[in-house]
Amino acid sequence: MRNNKLVTLACLSMIALSCSSDDNASTNSKEEVLHLSPEMQKVRDYVPENAVIGHRGTSYWAPESTESAYRWARNMGADYLEADLQITKDSVILVVHDNVLTRTSNIKDIYPDRATQPASTFTYEELLKLDAGTWFNHDKNTSPDRARPSFSSQKQYISTLEDLLMFAQGKRLKRDSNGERIWKKINGKYTFEYEDDPADNGNRPGIYIETKEPSLNPGIEHALVKELNRHGWNIIEKPATETAHFKNGKVNVGNTNGKVVLQTFSHNSLLILKDLFKGKIPTALLFWKGTGPDDIHDDQQSTYIKHINFGIENLAQFIGPSIAGGTPPDNWPELLNPWQAELIHQSGMKIHPYSFDNEGQMIKYFSFYDGMFTNQSDLTIRFYHEKQLREGGPAYQDAKTILADLGY
Repeated sequence: MRNNKLVTLACLSMIALSCSSDDNASTNSKEEVLHLSPEMQKVRDYVPENAVIGHRGTSYWAPESTESAYRWARNMGADYLEADLQITKDSVILVVHDNVLTRTSNIKDIYPDRATQPASTFTYEELLKLDAGTWFNHDKNTSPDRARPSFSSQKQYISTLEDLLMFAQGKRLKRDSNGERIWKKINGKYTFEYEDDPADNGNRPGIYIETKEPSLNPGIEHALVKELNRHGWNIIEKPATETAHFKNGKVNVGNTNGKVVLQTFSHNSLLILKDLFKGKIPTALLFWKGTGPDDIHDDQQSTYIKHINFGIENLAQFIGPSIAGGTPPDNWPELLNPWQAELIHQSGMKIHPYSFDNEGQMIKYFSFYDGMFTNQSDLTIRFYHEKQLREGGPAYQDAKTILADLGY
């Protein structure tokens, strides 16, 4: 089936390139696409084909980037728990998307005078006071059948990178009799407690982590290295011994050299990641169409090639382009036309588009992608099974059943 996808892609790409004026793509570019070295291809292939990347865990079935979202994605059978990383004033690496926390917490109630300040200006002790779950039940994009009282009664915290690693390994937060997470802070250092998740079903996903807004989070790349080393997740320091992405019908990516994928929109951050990891950990350069210094500014083929080549020159093996047709607010600019997909694959890089919200997108881009950032891992897993592209992996499961099994 994968060969059929490539044949289809090649045919569509030749058609698109031959009439590129319709796509506003210039075919007169003198730029040539670079190609991944054999060493980079080896690292690229640490990552499973047709990867299911649980975008923020899930932003559809649970409050994004929280314990509930990541436990759900793990048990559902996502290959990766995807996360945006920021860093607190006291050097705790956060897992949270927005710089300002007004959308996904009650920060306006707890810190009314500081609510619009970036997350990086708070200590983690301060952020522990926030409720990161209740908003989901009242959000205009949450249908009534997805709202659950337990997202409030079982307090959802702003997650940390350490939390993410523990969720991936079958743990959950350890809480006291009042349902509060157990932690200590001694001499400025935090200690968090975890316990075996009684609902853990044995899947062991990897993590797919973005250095978010490095200008607001200086030093986050170096802090990331220390945290991965501390938990034994840096394969440069501690290579994995297993290679199978699935094992006994369960996800096993978290036990392989593909356990960590780095990602960034920032060209400067990619340069730092290159220096720190030397291209030995799978890395994705994300594409966004906009006016920022690292964005793709136009539809010219030469521009797209320059961005691909920047990724290759700086030891990325994957491109993460935005795709259109998502459910608001996730309806992004189109950066995966057929001619663009062909250029990426021509380089030897693989494509992980963001973010899939519906089966229509999965069908539309089927010939192009090598994995999906997905807000609904359940739909993605079912789609891959229907295409016979997930042999050996977990079976499709009902999303609501998983939530119920987890106690939500």
